[in-house]
Amino acid sequence: MFYMLSSFLVATLVTLWVVHSSSVHGHFSADGDLSGPQKFHVKVVPRIGGVGMYLGLLVTAALVWFRGSDHAHLGLMLLLCGLPAFAAGLIEDFTKKVSPGKRLLATAISATIAFYLINAQITRTDIPGLDWLVGFSVGALVATVLTVSGVANAVNIIDGFNGLSSMCVSLMLLTFAYVALQVGDVELTLWSLAGVGAVLGFFVWNFPAGLIFLGDGGAYFLGFFVAEIGVLLIARHPEVSPLFALMVCIYPVFETLFSIYRRRFIRATPPGLPDGIHLHSLIYRRLMRWTVGARDARAMTRRNSMTAPYLWMLCLSSLVPAVFFWDSTAMLALCMLLFGLVYVGLYWRIVRFRTPSWMVFRGDVMGRATSGSKSASGPKSQ
Repeated sequence: MFYMLSSFLVATLVTLWVVHSSSVHGHFSADGDLSGPQKFHVKVVPRIGGVGMYLGLLVTAALVWFRGSDHAHLGLMLLLCGLPAFAAGLIEDFTKKVSPGKRLLATAISATIAFYLINAQITRTDIPGLDWLVGFSVGALVATVLTVSGVANAVNIIDGFNGLSSMCVSLMLLTFAYVALQVGDVELTLWSLAGVGAVLGFFVWNFPAGLIFLGDGGAYFLGFFVAEIGVLLIARHPEVSPLFALMVCIYPVFETLFSIYRRRFIRATPPGLPDGIHLHSLIYRRLMRWTVGARDARAMTRRNSMTAPYLWMLCLSSLVPAVFFWDSTAMLALCMLLFGLVYVGLYWRIVRFRTPSWMVFRGDVMGRATSGSKSASGPKSQ
C-alpha cells in the first residue's frame, strides 16, 4: 500500500497546486479551445494533469530507493524511459506546436529505450507467422515499438471526457496488478499499484468537476506506462498469454482501429483528422440527453462527467474476461472477437438512432434526471 498511497498523495497535492496556480501559468497551459469537434468543456481549464502523476511516481521511486529496496530500479527506469513520451506531450500542452507524428515518434523512442534498458520486449504472440518474426531481435523491436506507441496513442484518443481515460487506465493497471500477483511478480504488482495511486491523485480533481485535464503529456505517458507494464508481464512470465495485455487494452485499441477504418474507408477522410463521432462523443450527444440545450456551465460540466461511466462499463467488459482467462490464448482471442462485435453493434445502433431505450439518460435542465426514454434523438452525423 505504500507505493499506492505515496504516489496518490504526491499526485493529489501537486495537481491541486497546478489547479490553484493556473492564473500564473494558464495562458500557456490551459485549453482555451471550446469549439473543436472533440471539445466538450465550457471554460478554460489547465491541461497539464500529467505533471502531478509523473511527479507522484518519481517521488515514490525516490522514497523506495532511499529505503534500500531493489524494486526502485524498475520504477526509476520506467520513468526514465517514458520521459521522451511525457516531454513531447507536455511541450504540446504548453506550445500547441508538437504534431501528432512527433508525439508518436517520441513515444516510439521511449519504447525503444525500454526495449533495451529493462528488456520490455515482445518475443511471442501465439499467432502463427508473427511468432516467427518476433523471434528475431529486429522483429521483436518493431512489434514492441508499434504496440507501445499504439496503446499510448489509443489512450490519448479516448481522453475526451472527465474521468474517462484516467479511470479506464486505473482499472487496466489493477488488472495487471492482480495477474502479476497471481504469478508471483511482486515488483510489477507494486508498480502497477503505484500507477493506480498516481492516476487517482489526478482523478479526484478531474472527475466530476473537470478542474484539470490530462493533456497530451499525461495521456501519452499513461499509455506508455500501462503498455510497458503489460509487455513486461508477458516477457517475464511464459504462463501468461501474450494476448492478455491486448485484451486488457482492447477498448482504447479497438476504438483507435475502428476510428481509422471509419475515417479512411467510410468517410474518405485522412485517418488523423479529428472528428466528433467517436463512440464516447456519440454517447454524450445521443445517450446523455440530460440538460440538452442548457448553457449553464455547471449543468454542462455534469453532463460531460456523466458520460464517462458508460465507457467505464465497456472497459470493464474486457477486463473481467481478461482476469478469468489470462493464461488461455484461445479464450482471450474469442473474447476479443466478442468485444469487437459488441462495440460495432453498439456503435451502429447509436449512430442509426436505434439505441435501446434503457441506455438513454434524460432529464430537464433543472437536473430532474430520468433514464429510459423512448429513443435517442438529435441531428444525424455522417
